[in-house]
Amino acid sequence: MPYFDVASTAPLHPVARQALTAALDEGWADPARLYRSGRQARMLLDAARETVAEVLGCRADEVSFTTSGTQAVQLGVLGALTGRRRTGRHLLHSAVEHSAVLHSAERFTADGGEVTSAPVDRYGRVSPEAFAALVRPDTALAVLQSANHETGTVQPVEETAELLGGVPLLVDAAQSAGRVGLPGGWSLLAASAHKWGGPAGVGVLAVRKGVRYSSPLPADERERGRVPGYVNVPAIVAAAASLRAVRAEAEAGNARLHALVERIRRQVPRLVPEVEVVGDPVHRLPHLVTFSCLYVDGEVLLTELDRAGFAVSSGSSCTSSTLTPSHVLAAMGVLTEGNVRISLPSGTTEAEVDRFLELLPGLVAGVRAPLGLDLPAPAGAAVADELVLDMLGRRCPLPVIELAKRIGEVPVGGTVVVLADDEAARLDVPAWCEMRGQAYRGTAPAERYGVERGTAYLVERTA
Repeated sequence: MPYFDVASTAPLHPVARQALTAALDEGWADPARLYRSGRQARMLLDAARETVAEVLGCRADEVSFTTSGTQAVQLGVLGALTGRRRTGRHLLHSAVEHSAVLHSAERFTADGGEVTSAPVDRYGRVSPEAFAALVRPDTALAVLQSANHETGTVQPVEETAELLGGVPLLVDAAQSAGRVGLPGGWSLLAASAHKWGGPAGVGVLAVRKGVRYSSPLPADERERGRVPGYVNVPAIVAAAASLRAVRAEAEAGNARLHALVERIRRQVPRLVPEVEVVGDPVHRLPHLVTFSCLYVDGEVLLTELDRAGFAVSSGSSCTSSTLTPSHVLAAMGVLTEGNVRISLPSGTTEAEVDRFLELLPGLVAGVRAPLGLDLPAPAGAAVADELVLDMLGRRCPLPVIELAKRIGEVPVGGTVVVLADDEAARLDVPAWCEMRGQAYRGTAPAERYGVERGTAYLVERTA
């Protein structure tokens, strides 16, 4: 089965497997002990730390190992805010950060802090000037990912860092570490080994010298007091070895992956109607592409692709289990339904991509077929200037499916009113209008249409 989901986790790199096996024999002891096996484990741990520091472009004593990338982000955010408490209680981050940042921000807010979310453009990029303009005298920390986990969009980290006026910047580099060169200007950096082909259970937190940092957790003597608990030396050794190997292979591999992704970006809109490729077409990771399909439940499409032999993911969390649209896609103002994320491993072949492109149109058409799209208005039916669609209680993507089916029942210049109480409709109705060339006229109180809940979304037919 072609595996197209390395943004979630990459297969274990052969170098990581070899290093892990060797380190299980040589680095099993407690590196804090002074006896021979302990000293040997300590040497392996120190060497791994130096390797990771070299790739990240920092000092070895600035690197600490965590149990995951999520833990690295959360400790980085909360530790920097705790260390700079005297500066102020304000946190600034982009609207498209990983949930690890958002959950840390929620904790900070609950403890009395203030949080500002910086907007992004339709490609998911911040404006350095607009981001920096949100800095306040009491801003203790700014957070900006190096590249987005759902769309692959690369952020202007260095340009933004130059405008922050001394406010430390935490960079979540989980999707880019090892794969592309890391930006400068960061004060704290977080990464995750299983994203680059290392073993799961190893994260990296780097804190530059001079950055005030105080662990938000109880004191512990390990990892310079930043991360409590026993370190997994064999896994760390494997993570460092694979990071060095992946970085060495990246230049040649990225060019090939970039070409394959470009083929997907170019061909999918040609092969499948009503599709939007999201993310920045230029400033992006070489191996990742995301597109959204109108009138498609993303989970259903992913299941069909799995049956066809392709393991892919969805950048959207607009699912039957959460009923919540992706905060990343929502912040970008793009379609949140029918979202598919493709992230290619280094060994992906042209034949696998061609096969994916061959199967995708039929699979999407099969998912859409039962919906009865593009049905003509009944012969002889009266054509009203306004049509009200009661979609209360109906979940994503049903409101826009019904809108697409029935907009032809009003004349050009007429209005379709979509009554919906699903949060995703707030994002999907305007996105549908932009994709289909219809005019979105905003919202009106639902009470105007005789209902006590939900929102009325107004769509004018233009063609």
